[in-house]
Amino acid sequence: MSQTADVEARMGRAVEALERELAAVRTGRASTALVERLHVEYYGTQTPLNQLAGISVPEPHQIVIQPWDRGVLGAIEKAILKSDIGLMPNVDGTVVRLNIPPLTEERRRDLVKLVHRRMEDARVEIRNHRREAADTIKARERDGEIGADEGRRELDHLQKVTDRWIDEVERIGKAKEQEVLEVS
Repeated sequence: MSQTADVEARMGRAVEALERELAAVRTGRASTALVERLHVEYYGTQTPLNQLAGISVPEPHQIVIQPWDRGVLGAIEKAILKSDIGLMPNVDGTVVRLNIPPLTEERRRDLVKLVHRRMEDARVEIRNHRREAADTIKARERDGEIGADEGRRELDHLQKVTDRWIDEVERIGKAKEQEVLEVS
């Protein structure tokens, strides 16, 4: 059963990756996840923004980035402008402010499509893990390592694990979809 535990762990990692990707999808509300993963050119090295600055959400529609080194303000501004988050940074002395405008209905529909694409990618990855594990079980059955009954039990258990992770993808995706469609 250790192989099933391994497959289950890989399926779990696929769901965790989906959660990280969806956290970076912009909604009408401010979230530090929008900018945490941005990389900033800092003394010739691409450095994650959350290692260079404090990131906070003082209001529901604003993100404030306060760098620990004031000399990196311009690089942070440049990194935000080059990114695909679509926000205009306001450099205000020692901090960078990002105002989050309300989403248009068209942009909400686009974001829902993006959420659905990411969900489908996660489902495909989970199904690929299931297929690989099922192939291994069938090969063990062919080689005589396990009997037909045990092989069937392992395949049934594998399917239940797969269904559980697919349901988790659905739950996470529906929650994000509601968040995107919520008009604040």
